[in-house]
Amino acid sequence: MRTAAGAATAAGAAGTVAAQEEEGGDGGGGGTPDYGGWFSNTSNFDETVDATGQDTVTVEVGTQANGGAFGFGPAAVHVDNGATVEFEWTGEGGRHNVVSDGDGPLDSGDAVDTTGVEYEHTFEEDGIYKYYCVPHESLGMLGAVVVGSDYPTADSGGGGGGGGGGASSAAPAVPESIKSLGVAASVVMTATLGLAYVFMKYGGDYDTPE
Repeated sequence: MRTAAGAATAAGAAGTVAAQEEEGGDGGGGGTPDYGGWFSNTSNFDETVDATGQDTVTVEVGTQANGGAFGFGPAAVHVDNGATVEFEWTGEGGRHNVVSDGDGPLDSGDAVDTTGVEYEHTFEEDGIYKYYCVPHESLGMLGAVVVGSDYPTADSGGGGGGGGGGASSAAPAVPESIKSLGVAASVVMTATLGLAYVFMKYGGDYDTPE
């Protein structure tokens, strides 16, 4: 009986671990990137464009947004670790540049009014990299590159920091079926211990009622 109770308890524990492994996932991969309030004043941000699987990705500088040609297109893009992002000036909206928010790696130099690819960067660390155009930051000309799978997500409550900031995933919820299995295992164990107590105390010998 003790063996049966132990097996039931072990099965419940194994089921819990399996559920956690299935739901936990790797880092923040697959979740919605958490930009904080970065895009609150950016009119052309709708979603993060999935460009994973591509070695080179192009982001236009000076797309129609924020009341003129004051946007990056797309505003947010998700790329693989090791991918190169090329920033291509459209020649519209005046002088633009690309500069990281905070201590990030992006810096195209002084703002220029030109056309074509004027700047590129290869991302080699997972995270969220925010950037902006210095002359038009106040107009909402902001962008972000999400790299790899380890990045802050809205599901895990990660912060919006730039420059390779990763975040661990939130603890997975335990499914109701697993909780029920744990309760059942506890009941079986309690019943088994009760029976064991009876047999140990009375030896299993009972008088036949007259």
